[in-house]
Amino acid sequence: MTQTTLFPSLDILPEPAAAPRQHAARLWLPKRVAFTPAALDEPFGQQILARAKSHHLEIELLKSNRLTGLRGDDARDTYRRAKSTLAVVCAPPGALRLQPTPPSADWQMNLAEGCPAHCQYCYLAGSLSGPPVVKAFANLPQLLANTQNYERPGRTTSFEVSCYTDVLGIEHLTGSLAECIRYFGQREGTHLRFVSKYDHVDSLLALPHHGRTRARFSLNAEQLVRQLEGGTASVEARIRALRKLALPRAQGGGGYPVGVVLAPIMPLPNWQHEYRLLLDRLAAALDFDCDLTVEFITHRFTPGSKNVLLDWYPNTSLDLDEATRAVKRNKFGGTKFVYQPTDMRQLKEFFYAQWQARFPNAPLLYWT
Repeated sequence: MTQTTLFPSLDILPEPAAAPRQHAARLWLPKRVAFTPAALDEPFGQQILARAKSHHLEIELLKSNRLTGLRGDDARDTYRRAKSTLAVVCAPPGALRLQPTPPSADWQMNLAEGCPAHCQYCYLAGSLSGPPVVKAFANLPQLLANTQNYERPGRTTSFEVSCYTDVLGIEHLTGSLAECIRYFGQREGTHLRFVSKYDHVDSLLALPHHGRTRARFSLNAEQLVRQLEGGTASVEARIRALRKLALPRAQGGGGYPVGVVLAPIMPLPNWQHEYRLLLDRLAAALDFDCDLTVEFITHRFTPGSKNVLLDWYPNTSLDLDEATRAVKRNKFGGTKFVYQPTDMRQLKEFFYAQWQARFPNAPLLYWT
């Protein structure tokens, strides 16, 4: 395969970076909010109904537990319809059989599926079947109680709730994240993990988390966020939210353990310069002692996700050239396109060195 050249020539100077954007994310207010009968039978479903009404959204009470009307005239029309729909449903019985999710956590426990953001590299593409509608689970208390079956006596058990949704992006309509934080705050030996590209954290500050929730934010170079992460908070707003959650409560913060998920790492032009600027901004914001971790995730895609993404974003600038990638196969025979081994080593060495120079006491959890 053709080897990429990630490092620019030393005599190429970086162009001046654009001034960082400051905007917070707009609240996602879907055009269609549909409740199944089973969801309305759940007390938590009634709470979601009240939240939706408080935002003056039109409510559709479905006659059956089957969702319809999501298909449009073509792939783009279907995408638009689905992305503007919130369906409140009950998670199926299979949701009670939790799946391991290394290296992020021991288990994934989904409080919803689907995401309101418009990220052109979306990892949900090809992972969830059907149109990308946001489905919030009304039987969340049942799902939470089920996690007790997966706790390990004598060891801390971690649960990830962000595998299939952005929990902060829908929190104003569901209250599901707060429900999870309160639940795990009461259970010794457990740890909740979530990650977000949104910044609406004020409702989380006073919750009794007791240090058992790690609040992480997905960050990336300013240029990539502008080009590829539609509908999300700016990098600056995410960093402000991270600081707010990490600050001690005596200083008006939430006192949470926090984390950075630097993803998806991409070798854009002048990438070293762009990522140094990002880490400098982060270091300036976290100018106090806090419980901080980092996770590094490089960009990758599958043949199936590539096809879905090109249907959703036909004019994307995202690099999906298979010829410049290495093929990684899983134990089930699936293939994934990742960066070449030499390029991966260069990226890893750079990010490890840059992180440790700024945050020597903040663990690097993994590189992938």
